[in-house]
Amino acid sequence: MSNLPQQNLRRLLVRRGVTLEELARRSGVDRRSIRGILDGRKRPQARTLHRLAEALGVDADELFLDPARLLYRRFDQHTNPEVAHAVAQHPELFRDWTEGDFDELHSRFGVGGALSFEGVLEAARRMNRNRTLHRKLALLLETGHAELVGRLIDAIYQSVVPGPQLPPQPQNAGDEAG
Repeated sequence: MSNLPQQNLRRLLVRRGVTLEELARRSGVDRRSIRGILDGRKRPQARTLHRLAEALGVDADELFLDPARLLYRRFDQHTNPEVAHAVAQHPELFRDWTEGDFDELHSRFGVGGALSFEGVLEAARRMNRNRTLHRKLALLLETGHAELVGRLIDAIYQSVVPGPQLPPQPQNAGDEAG
């Protein structure tokens, strides 16, 4: 395993102004375990990294981000200055956003260049709507309606992306015997 989680955990602690004790309290991960990760003595499990990322308010992927990618992030922030104004004037649109969400918003552009203030608000609303739809879809795929939802998505997908039809997938092993 690379030392990216170690480097990024250290960077995020400093950036967020969070102490080791505070991170341990928020995440429920033992302070000694966090210290071991930071010192490179402990190889963290995926579940531990997820808990730490959640406690820091970032996606777990943020712990595996190559530091070189941070230069693009800063560039995108400078090219879309209206994002900061929109966040200040409409914080309700950005509640529970992760750093990855802001990265996506900063990387967008409007007609001819940077997003306008209204363009930022529109993009944020669209991103919030998509996030809500993703959550609903994930829930539906875990219910007895999963097959129906899957067929609907396949039908809609085929109307947007024409191509060879895929054979229908059996529901379960018992359905194949029919």
